[in-house]
Formats: sequence, structure tokens, C-alpha cells
Amino acid sequence: MSMRTRTCLLFVSGAIFSSLLAVAGADSSPGGAAPAPATDPAHAASTGHAPALSPEDARLLAEVIDHVRRQYVEEIDEHRLVQSAVRGIVASLDSHSAYLDSAEFEQVRLSARGAYPGIGIEVMADNTAIRVVHPMPGSPAEKAGLRAGDLITRIDDRDVGQNLTESMSRVRGRAGTTVRLTVSRPATGQTLSFALERAQVEVHSVAQQMLPSGYGYVRISNFSETTAEDLNHAMTSLRRANRRPIRGLVLDLRNNPGGVLESAVAVADAFLEGGVIVTADGRTGDARFEMDAAPGDILGGAPLIVLVNGASASASEIVAGALKDHGRALLVGHRTYGKGSVQTVMPLLHGGALKLTTSRYFTPSGASIQGIGIDPDVVSAFAEQAPAEMSASSDTPLIERDREIGLALDMLQSRQPHLAAAPVAK
Repeated sequence: MSMRTRTCLLFVSGAIFSSLLAVAGADSSPGGAAPAPATDPAHAASTGHAPALSPEDARLLAEVIDHVRRQYVEEIDEHRLVQSAVRGIVASLDSHSAYLDSAEFEQVRLSARGAYPGIGIEVMADNTAIRVVHPMPGSPAEKAGLRAGDLITRIDDRDVGQNLTESMSRVRGRAGTTVRLTVSRPATGQTLSFALERAQVEVHSVAQQMLPSGYGYVRISNFSETTAEDLNHAMTSLRRANRRPIRGLVLDLRNNPGGVLESAVAVADAFLEGGVIVTADGRTGDARFEMDAAPGDILGGAPLIVLVNGASASASEIVAGALKDHGRALLVGHRTYGKGSVQTVMPLLHGGALKLTTSRYFTPSGASIQGIGIDPDVVSAFAEQAPAEMSASSDTPLIERDREIGLALDMLQSRQPHLAAAPVAK
């Protein structure tokens, strides 16, 4: 595996920002290795690793920059101009490659760790405000009384503005420090002020709940560095609640945009006794790899249904594709997004990073899902939807609030022959 950080997380413009961090970014250190050291461009060029620009291209670039610097209607800071040029170069390659400045790189690093200093809210952009999607249980936000639907309009007496990433970076800070928020509450028409003390917030990407008749339900919202461990805890919790091994499992990957590649592989491995999980091909040796499952099925062969939809992407498609190809699970729902590429996050000298598409990945059958997605074994008759909230206080059972979970449970209870655990090709 590469010493560089890898991610296969889906980047979606305007996607929900999770835990004060964009869900559109993640990194990993395979095998616990450190990220690759930053590369000196001058040294790379002198050693032949990076060919120099042709004289014509160098003149073109210099000419354009000079015209902009001297004649644009407003004076442009040269550092900003160079950063914009770099962003344009990388963005022109594909929709998933990006240049990250130091603040964006730090967000990518934090989003993969499963813990960060902040106030504990999931948010999304709402014009010139930040809409609270969900205050995390036990977080400073929940304790202070922030509610889903609240609109954050000012942070430390400064307007939020159009840049959600920059605004959320102002909410983050060292644990023990204070951030002041001005909040509009549309439900009541109130304008409220909050002073919240930041704390170390742990973000768990796995949630679980027992279903009737001894079946279990596990939802994975994204793949961070802690997801595999969180899955083990969730399965232990289900077994304890059931007081015996669970009879079957619904694994919900709907609206899961992806995340850390190694975590997705570990989740697929948890349900497989062996065989290929994913292969990848690229131009460099590091970009070409194969990952295989080790013996041991966390379910002990009990039947497994995986729920997917059009927002199940990238790392979640690796899990779904591996379990489907090996006959270990039945996929139910709607066709997945179709992101079959892997991005490598490469630190740069100045503190930023380059997130570059370096591989295409393939399911165990050798299929590429890029731009195609994965068709479920059973297409749901229900319209696509996000998973229902697992609210302990709700009087309506989860299987009634979310009809696709109810459908999956009915299929498990029917013990259809194709739900039996199939032998895995060695």
C-alpha cells in the first residue's frame, strides 16, 4: 500500500458538512504509516521526475499572470493569483481532484479521525447562514439548546457570509475556548445568542438498533478511521441487547458518500471469509493494488441485506460491490452513485495538499462502476430517501418510519434461499 494518504470519498458541491467538517474530504494513513513527505518541485524538476514547461507554455503562463496582475480592474494579491491558478489546473482534471490550502487540508485530516475540537453539530449551507441539521448527543451544542433547523447567522459577531468552509473554521478551536453564535430560530421567529465552550467531540460513523424478532440494524454514515472499530462495538451492542447471536442484519449504506478506503475494506472484510475485496489500477506502482479478506465473519454466516441508493458512493460502493459479488449480501434499494476512483492526498511544502485522482478501482468481479454505479439485486418500489432518524423517543417503530428498513426486515424474516451465506471463492 502507498505511504501517501488515500481517500475514495465522494466530493459533492453543497453536500452536508458533518461534525463541523465537510463530508467531502477524508484522509488515511495505510497501515499506520505517516503521509508521504512534501515534494520540492525544483528538486523534482532537476532530477527528471517533473518535466519542465516548454518555453512556449512558460511564456504563456507568465504573460497571462502579468496581464492580470497589471491590468485587472482590481489589484490582485499575487499569492491569491498563484493559488487560483493552481486550483484551476487541478480542478480541470476531474471533479474529485482538488488543491487544498492549509485550512482545507486540516479539515480533511480532522474529518477522517473521528474526533475534533468543536461544538458538535452537523450543518449545511443555507444562503448566507448555516443550518443546523443535527446537534450531536451530549455535545456542547446540544447542552446549550441548539436545535435542528436553527440558522447560525453570526460567529463571534461576524456575519457567516457565503464561504461555509471559512465560517466553520471559525467555529472550531481549542477545547476549553468559547465561541459566540447568533442564531435565528424559524420555528418561533426568535433571534438567540449562545456562548458555547468548545470540547473534544467524538464522531461515530456507525449507529445500531435492534429490530423485531432478533434481527439487527446497522447504519454507516461515512467511513472514517474509527469506522471498523465502531462497527465491532455496534455488533457487540446488538448481541448483548438480543442476549444471543442476532438472526440477520440490515446494513444501511444509503446516503453514505464514502471516506477512508482502508475503513471500507475493513468493513467488507468483517462479513467475508476470504477473497478479493477491491483491486485498483493506476499509472504508478502505489496506485496499483489488491486488497483481500481474511477469514472470519462477524455475523457467523447469518443473512445480510445491504440498503443502497443514489447517494451511496465511492467507499460505500466498494463495500456493496464486494458483498454482492461474493454472494454474501443481497443489495436492496436503488442504483448507487457510480464513483469508481481513488484519490491520494499528497502534502505540499507550504502546508497545503494536493488531492489527486490516482487510481480506478474494480469490484471482485472485475467490474468498474465509474459513472455506472451498482444495480441492487432488488429494486425498491419506494422513492429514494435518506435513512430515518433512529430516535429512541419516537412512538413509531423505525421499520414503520422507514419503509425500506421494513422491506429488508420482511425479506430477512422470509428466509429466502438467496439470503443464505454463499461460499466465497478463494
